[in-house]
Amino acid sequence: RAGGGGSAVADAMQSALFVALQHHGGRMERGDRRRSEAEEAEKGRMKRTIIKDWKTRLSYFLQNSSNSSKMKPKKVGKHHTYFRPSPEEAQLWSEAFDELLANKYGLAAFRAFLKSEFCEENIEFWLACEDFKKTKSPQKLTLKAKKIYNDFIEKEAPKEINIDFQTKNTIAQNIQEATHTCFSAAQKRVYSLMENNSYPRFLESEFYQELCKKTPITRVAQGT
Repeated sequence: RAGGGGSAVADAMQSALFVALQHHGGRMERGDRRRSEAEEAEKGRMKRTIIKDWKTRLSYFLQNSSNSSKMKPKKVGKHHTYFRPSPEEAQLWSEAFDELLANKYGLAAFRAFLKSEFCEENIEFWLACEDFKKTKSPQKLTLKAKKIYNDFIEKEAPKEINIDFQTKNTIAQNIQEATHTCFSAAQKRVYSLMENNSYPRFLESEFYQELCKKTPITRVAQGT
């Protein structure tokens, strides 16, 4: 009989332990679920913050593009280039880097992305070179060449780009008698850097992914 009592006690202890473990497991499961929900909520907040930050930068670049353009106020027909693109139009940017650069909204979005990565000097240099190649006046060509050199090329320049020493030396010699090809080698180098590094990251960014979706960014941002 004593043995039977011991068995009953053992059974009771096992039963209590099982209930305790179930209760503890339930609490752990609920705790894990709460943590998972909190993590998801935090991810959502971060995503909305990123997109909101992108929108602020993008509006700045779009405004600058609009102000710097030489369009007359009456030519409102061209203003559509600053509107948010359709998902289909945005998806075209992934087909080729030139597709992105040729679209004013896409270019502004890419500039905003590079700014977020602290390497906007690359696209600024590329744009400065594009403007430089269109300059007709020899006097202006020389002035612009020196400004580009001072801003992007010389050692410790405020927006120094990553090019080799030999290319820098060649540019320093060529700008004395500036021609439209002064910066060609450097521009190709920077274009390649952007195409192979920044461009793929831009296509994977939250902002670009949102542009390719049907839901407007403004609705996502308003959720904050």
